[in-house]
This record gives sequence, C-alpha cells and structure tokens, in this order.
Amino acid sequence: MEKQITPGLKYTFLVHGIMMTVFGLIYLFIPVLWGDLTGCLSNVVPQAFKAISVAFLALAIGSFLAFRETLWDKVVIMAQMECITNLLWPIVILLGLFFWDLPGIAWMYFVVMSGFAIAFNVFYFKG
Repeated sequence: MEKQITPGLKYTFLVHGIMMTVFGLIYLFIPVLWGDLTGCLSNVVPQAFKAISVAFLALAIGSFLAFRETLWDKVVIMAQMECITNLLWPIVILLGLFFWDLPGIAWMYFVVMSGFAIAFNVFYFKG
C-alpha cells in the first residue's frame, strides 16, 4: 500500500491555500487601500504588489491541489518547497523589520509565515 498524506499536512495545505488566496487577492485588487489601512508599502508601489499577488495566488493553487491529493508521492515536492519557503519568509521579514524599516504590519506576516514554517516542517517530518 502506498504511503498516504497525513491529515495534519493535508489541512496545513488547506489553511495555507486560504491564507495565500486572501493575501493574493488583497494585493491584486486593493493594494492602495490595504497600504493606507495598514502602513504596508502596497500603496507606494501598487504595481509591484500586484505582481507579487500572482506568486501568492500560485502558492495558493499549489496548496489547494496538494490538499486534494491522498498519496504522499504526489505532494512530497510541494511539501518540501513549502518547508523551505516558509522558513525563508520569516527570516527575510525579520531582516526587514530590524534593518530595512518595514512597517509594523510586517509582524503579522512574520507570525503567519512562522506558523506555516512550523506546521509544514512538523507535519513533513512526521509523515
């Protein structure tokens, strides 16, 4: 019998897909409003954030597709990619907060991405 994806990893993909969809749609459709409300820099360079929204939406689609799978072999590469990228995001965000003058809303992104880093790595290595 082939190895199955664990429920923890499966639902981490689902939550990740939802969150990346939310971030992606915000940056695609209301970057200026979001920047005005939060201090995020999306109101300064909305075109760049619209481009970044495509990456968030691509990550969301990948996570939704992985959520639909049941076999480990079909999601292992996506899971590895999520383990690595969700470790890198918080590091870069922290550097931005301490050295590059990112606004306070970046702490929310730091917490969210750190949570995904923990979840993906725990469930990947448990599976």
